[in-house]
Amino acid sequence: MIVTRIEEISKSKVRVTLDSEFSLVIYKGELKKYHITENEEFPQNQYELLLTVLEKRAKLRCMNLLKSRDYTVYQLKTKLKENGYPEFLIDTAIEYVASYGYVDDERYTRAYIESVSGTKSRNQIMNDLVRKGLDRQHIAEAYEEIMAEHNEDPEEDLIRRYIVKKHYDAATATYEEKQKLIAFLYRKGFGLDKIYKIVDENK
Repeated sequence: MIVTRIEEISKSKVRVTLDSEFSLVIYKGELKKYHITENEEFPQNQYELLLTVLEKRAKLRCMNLLKSRDYTVYQLKTKLKENGYPEFLIDTAIEYVASYGYVDDERYTRAYIESVSGTKSRNQIMNDLVRKGLDRQHIAEAYEEIMAEHNEDPEEDLIRRYIVKKHYDAATATYEEKQKLIAFLYRKGFGLDKIYKIVDENK
Protein backbone atom coordinates (compact mmCIF):
# COMPACT_ATOMS: atom_id res chain seq x y z
CA MET A 1 0.00 0.00 0.00
CA ILE A 2 1.05 3.59 -0.64
CA VAL A 3 1.47 6.28 2.00
CA THR A 4 -0.54 9.02 0.32
CA ARG A 5 -0.27 11.65 3.04
CA ILE A 6 1.47 12.40 6.33
CA GLU A 7 -0.16 15.19 8.32
CA GLU A 8 1.11 16.65 11.59
CA ILE A 9 -1.73 16.88 14.11
CA SER A 10 0.21 17.74 17.28
CA LYS A 11 3.75 18.20 18.54
CA SER A 12 4.13 14.46 18.98
CA LYS A 13 1.68 12.83 16.55
CA VAL A 14 0.95 12.57 12.83
CA ARG A 15 -1.92 11.17 10.79
CA VAL A 16 -0.79 8.74 8.10
CA THR A 17 -3.20 8.16 5.20
CA LEU A 18 -2.84 4.91 3.28
CA ASP A 19 -4.03 4.43 -0.31
CA SER A 20 -6.20 7.55 0.18
CA GLU A 21 -8.69 5.29 1.98
CA PHE A 22 -8.03 5.18 5.72
CA SER A 23 -5.62 6.70 8.19
CA LEU A 24 -3.67 5.85 11.31
CA VAL A 25 -2.55 8.25 14.03
CA ILE A 26 0.94 7.44 15.30
CA TYR A 27 3.82 9.09 17.12
CA LYS A 28 6.32 10.97 14.98
CA GLY A 29 9.13 8.68 16.04
CA GLU A 30 7.23 5.74 14.58
CA LEU A 31 7.57 7.14 11.06
CA LYS A 32 11.24 6.22 11.04
CA LYS A 33 10.79 3.08 13.12
CA TYR A 34 8.31 1.58 10.65
CA HIS A 35 9.86 3.04 7.49
CA ILE A 36 6.92 5.29 6.64
CA THR A 37 7.58 7.87 3.93
CA GLU A 38 5.03 9.96 2.08
CA ASN A 39 4.28 8.86 -1.52
CA GLU A 40 6.18 5.63 -1.06
CA GLU A 41 5.21 2.01 -0.50
CA PHE A 42 4.54 1.02 3.12
CA PRO A 43 6.24 -2.38 3.59
CA GLN A 44 3.63 -5.03 4.46
CA ASN A 45 5.67 -6.51 7.30
CA GLN A 46 6.10 -3.08 8.89
CA TYR A 47 2.41 -2.35 8.44
CA GLU A 48 1.48 -5.55 10.26
CA LEU A 49 3.90 -4.77 13.09
CA LEU A 50 2.43 -1.30 13.46
CA LEU A 51 -1.14 -2.65 13.55
CA THR A 52 -0.16 -4.99 16.38
CA VAL A 53 1.15 -2.02 18.36
CA LEU A 54 -1.91 0.11 17.62
CA GLU A 55 -4.27 -2.70 18.58
CA LYS A 56 -2.61 -3.00 22.00
CA ARG A 57 -2.70 0.79 22.32
CA ALA A 58 -6.41 0.93 21.52
CA LYS A 59 -7.19 -1.79 24.07
CA LEU A 60 -5.16 0.03 26.71
CA ARG A 61 -6.95 3.28 25.89
CA CYS A 62 -10.28 1.56 26.48
CA MET A 63 -9.07 0.11 29.77
CA ASN A 64 -7.81 3.48 30.98
CA LEU A 65 -11.08 5.19 30.09
CA LEU A 66 -13.08 2.54 31.95
CA LYS A 67 -10.97 2.94 35.09
CA SER A 68 -12.60 6.27 35.88
CA ARG A 69 -16.23 5.51 34.96
CA ASP A 70 -18.54 3.35 32.87
CA TYR A 71 -18.96 4.01 29.15
CA THR A 72 -21.39 2.72 26.57
CA VAL A 73 -20.02 1.02 23.45
CA TYR A 74 -20.97 4.12 21.45
CA GLN A 75 -19.10 6.41 23.84
CA LEU A 76 -15.98 4.26 23.70
CA LYS A 77 -16.11 4.19 19.90
CA THR A 78 -16.42 7.96 19.84
CA LYS A 79 -13.40 8.36 22.12
CA LEU A 80 -11.26 6.02 20.03
CA LYS A 81 -12.31 7.74 16.81
CA GLU A 82 -11.25 11.06 18.35
CA ASN A 83 -7.87 9.45 19.06
CA GLY A 84 -7.51 8.53 15.38
CA TYR A 85 -7.94 4.77 15.50
CA PRO A 86 -9.45 3.17 12.36
CA GLU A 87 -12.81 1.41 12.61
CA PHE A 88 -11.46 -2.15 12.49
CA LEU A 89 -9.09 -1.53 15.42
CA ILE A 90 -11.86 0.17 17.38
CA ASP A 91 -14.09 -2.87 16.96
CA THR A 92 -11.29 -5.21 18.04
CA ALA A 93 -10.53 -3.14 21.16
CA ILE A 94 -14.18 -2.95 22.20
CA GLU A 95 -14.70 -6.67 21.63
CA TYR A 96 -11.73 -7.24 23.92
CA VAL A 97 -13.01 -5.17 26.86
CA ALA A 98 -16.55 -6.49 26.33
CA SER A 99 -15.28 -10.08 26.55
CA TYR A 100 -14.15 -9.34 30.11
CA GLY A 101 -17.39 -7.58 31.01
CA TYR A 102 -15.72 -4.19 31.30
CA VAL A 103 -18.25 -2.62 28.95
CA ASP A 104 -21.87 -3.77 28.96
CA ASP A 105 -24.62 -1.59 27.51
CA GLU A 106 -27.40 -3.49 29.27
CA ARG A 107 -25.73 -3.09 32.65
CA TYR A 108 -25.04 0.58 31.92
CA THR A 109 -28.69 1.16 31.00
CA ARG A 110 -30.05 -0.44 34.15
CA ALA A 111 -27.54 1.29 36.42
CA TYR A 112 -28.34 4.69 34.92
CA ILE A 113 -32.09 4.19 35.26
CA GLU A 114 -31.69 3.05 38.87
CA SER A 115 -29.54 6.05 39.74
CA VAL A 116 -31.67 8.84 38.23
CA SER A 117 -35.25 7.53 38.20
CA GLY A 118 -36.00 9.50 41.34
CA THR A 119 -34.85 12.79 39.84
CA LYS A 120 -35.71 12.58 36.12
CA SER A 121 -38.80 11.72 34.12
CA ARG A 122 -38.99 8.64 31.93
CA ASN A 123 -38.66 10.76 28.79
CA GLN A 124 -35.61 12.58 30.15
CA ILE A 125 -33.97 9.26 30.98
CA MET A 126 -34.80 7.89 27.53
CA ASN A 127 -33.33 10.94 25.79
CA ASP A 128 -30.20 10.88 27.95
CA LEU A 129 -29.49 7.25 27.13
CA VAL A 130 -30.28 7.60 23.42
CA ARG A 131 -27.69 10.38 23.28
CA LYS A 132 -25.21 7.93 24.76
CA GLY A 133 -25.83 5.66 21.77
CA LEU A 134 -28.22 3.18 23.36
CA ASP A 135 -31.23 1.63 21.64
CA ARG A 136 -34.56 3.27 22.53
CA GLN A 137 -36.49 0.00 22.59
CA HIS A 138 -33.97 -1.66 24.90
CA ILE A 139 -34.05 1.37 27.20
CA ALA A 140 -37.85 1.24 27.38
CA GLU A 141 -37.80 -2.48 28.18
CA ALA A 142 -35.20 -2.02 30.91
CA TYR A 143 -37.17 0.88 32.40
CA GLU A 144 -40.40 -1.14 32.56
CA GLU A 145 -38.58 -4.13 34.07
CA ILE A 146 -37.03 -1.99 36.80
CA MET A 147 -40.31 -0.29 37.62
CA ALA A 148 -42.02 -3.70 37.85
CA GLU A 149 -39.27 -5.02 40.12
CA HIS A 150 -39.71 -2.11 42.51
CA ASN A 151 -43.50 -2.14 42.15
CA GLU A 152 -43.57 1.66 42.11
CA ASP A 153 -43.73 4.62 39.79
CA PRO A 154 -40.96 7.10 40.63
CA GLU A 155 -42.39 9.57 38.11
CA GLU A 156 -45.46 10.11 40.25
CA ASP A 157 -43.35 10.76 43.34
CA LEU A 158 -41.16 13.13 41.35
CA ILE A 159 -44.19 15.06 40.07
CA ARG A 160 -45.42 15.41 43.66
CA ARG A 161 -42.04 16.78 44.73
CA TYR A 162 -42.12 19.34 41.94
CA ILE A 163 -45.63 20.37 42.98
CA VAL A 164 -44.50 20.89 46.58
CA LYS A 165 -41.45 22.81 45.38
CA LYS A 166 -43.71 25.10 43.34
CA HIS A 167 -45.97 25.66 46.41
CA TYR A 168 -48.97 24.59 44.36
CA ASP A 169 -52.30 23.99 46.13
CA ALA A 170 -54.88 22.27 43.94
CA ALA A 171 -57.72 23.44 46.18
CA THR A 172 -56.96 27.15 45.80
CA ALA A 173 -55.00 27.43 42.55
CA THR A 174 -56.39 29.50 39.70
CA TYR A 175 -56.83 28.10 36.20
CA GLU A 176 -53.77 30.07 35.05
CA GLU A 177 -51.63 28.71 37.91
CA LYS A 178 -52.69 25.16 37.09
CA GLN A 179 -51.89 25.56 33.38
CA LYS A 180 -48.52 27.08 34.22
CA LEU A 181 -47.67 24.10 36.45
CA ILE A 182 -48.85 21.60 33.83
CA ALA A 183 -46.69 23.28 31.18
CA PHE A 184 -43.69 23.19 33.53
CA LEU A 185 -44.13 19.47 34.23
CA TYR A 186 -44.68 18.70 30.55
CA ARG A 187 -41.39 20.39 29.70
CA LYS A 188 -39.75 18.12 32.25
CA GLY A 189 -40.80 15.17 30.12
CA PHE A 190 -43.77 13.82 32.07
CA GLY A 191 -46.81 12.45 30.25
CA LEU A 192 -50.01 14.48 30.44
CA ASP A 193 -51.98 11.57 31.90
CA LYS A 194 -49.71 11.39 34.94
CA ILE A 195 -49.50 15.16 35.24
CA TYR A 196 -53.29 15.57 35.41
CA LYS A 197 -53.63 12.60 37.75
CA ILE A 198 -51.19 13.97 40.33
CA VAL A 199 -52.04 17.66 39.93
CA ASP A 200 -55.71 16.95 40.59
CA GLU A 201 -55.34 14.31 43.32
CA ASN A 202 -55.57 16.80 46.21
CA LYS A 203 -58.31 18.88 44.67
